[in-house]
Amino acid sequence: MTHHHQLPVVLVAGLHAEARAEVVDRLLNDIPGSAALHHDLAGAPGNTVLRLIRDASGTLSRGEAPLVNDCACCALREDLIPELERMADGGLTRLAVVELWDSVEPKAMAEVVAAHGGERLILSNVITAVDPALVLPYLANGDDLAEAGLAAAPTDQRTVGDTWARQLEYAPVLAIVDSHEADDEDHALLAQLHPTAQRVPAASVELARAAFAGFDVEAAAAAQHPACALLPQEADEAGVSTFVWRRRRPFHPQRLYQALEDLCCAAARSRGRFWLADRPDTLLAWDAAGGALSVENAGPWLTSLPDAAWDMVPPMRQAAAALDWHPDHGDCCQHLVFTSPGLDRHGLERLLDSCLLTDAEYGSGREAWKHLPAAFDSLLDPA
Repeated sequence: MTHHHQLPVVLVAGLHAEARAEVVDRLLNDIPGSAALHHDLAGAPGNTVLRLIRDASGTLSRGEAPLVNDCACCALREDLIPELERMADGGLTRLAVVELWDSVEPKAMAEVVAAHGGERLILSNVITAVDPALVLPYLANGDDLAEAGLAAAPTDQRTVGDTWARQLEYAPVLAIVDSHEADDEDHALLAQLHPTAQRVPAASVELARAAFAGFDVEAAAAAQHPACALLPQEADEAGVSTFVWRRRRPFHPQRLYQALEDLCCAAARSRGRFWLADRPDTLLAWDAAGGALSVENAGPWLTSLPDAAWDMVPPMRQAAAALDWHPDHGDCCQHLVFTSPGLDRHGLERLLDSCLLTDAEYGSGREAWKHLPAAFDSLLDPA
C-alpha cells in the first residue's frame, strides 16, 4: 500500500496585491518547509496562465497552464489540484501556501480543494490579506473588474467593490499589514464589516499559527448564504456605523425599486435578505458595494415548503429559521445591514420603512399582494 503525505493547504486571497505578497512572504519565512503556489492570470488575454512555485529562498519552478474555455479561473481550477498533489507526493513540503490572484475569490478555490483534495490535501485555513487604508477605497469602487484589468474571464461581470467584499467576508482570518496611512476609521470599518474574523497582524507569530488552524467549508458557505448569514450587529465607532434594519412586513415592489439608487448609495456596504409582496414565497438576497446592487432569488422561505421537504434543508438553515420564526409569517422577514462611515441611520430607516406595504395594502392579503406591480422582474427574471 502506498502512503501519501497529507499536505496542509492555506489559501491567501485579496485584491490588495502588495499586502497579499507580504503575507505570503511572511508565511514562507516563518514556516520551514513551506512553499507558495501562484497562478498569475494577468496574461490570460494572451491565452497564458503563468504558474510559479517558490519558497523563502526564491523561485523553485515556473511553467504555464493551458487556458480552459477562455477562462483563466477555469485553468486555475484544472491546474491547482494536480500541482498540489505533486507537492504532497514529494513529501518535502510542510505547508502549501496558495496565493490566489487578485480577483480570484477564496470560496470557489476552498471548495475545489475540499472536494478534490482527497486524502493527500487538507485545507488548513483561508486568509485574506488586508491593507486597512485600502478597505474603503476598494469597497467603494464600482468599476467592473474588466475595466480594472482584473477580470478572470471574458464573461466576468463582477465589480471591484463586490469582489473585495466577498474576499473580505469569507475568510475567518484577516492578515493585517502595517499601514501608516490607516486611521481609526479604517480599522473600525474593517471590524464592522467582518466582526467574527480573527484579525492577525501580518508581522506576528499568530499568522503562522492561523495557517494551520483548520477550516470548515460547509460552515463557511452557510455563514455566507443569505438565508442564514452571520450578518453584523449594530455598531458605532470612530465615525463608522452599522445599522441593522429588521421588519416583518413585505416590501411594496414598486416603491422599493424606485428607492434602490438611494439605498445603494447610502452605505459603502449593505447585505441581507428581504421579502417582496408580489413574490411572498421567495427569499431574496441583497448584496451591494461600490454603489452596485445584486438582487438574487435565494430559493423559497422555509415556511412556504411542505413539511416533508424540511428533511432536505441543511440543519444550519433550519436553525436560522427557527430563531427568527414568526407565528404568522414563519421565517419571512426583512433583515438588511448597512455599514459605512458617515451613515445616516435615521434617513435610511425612514426610506426603508416607506417602502413597506401600508396598513391597507397589508390588510388586503397575500393574493392581492401578488397583483402589485412586478417592478423586480427585470432583475430577477432577465430575458
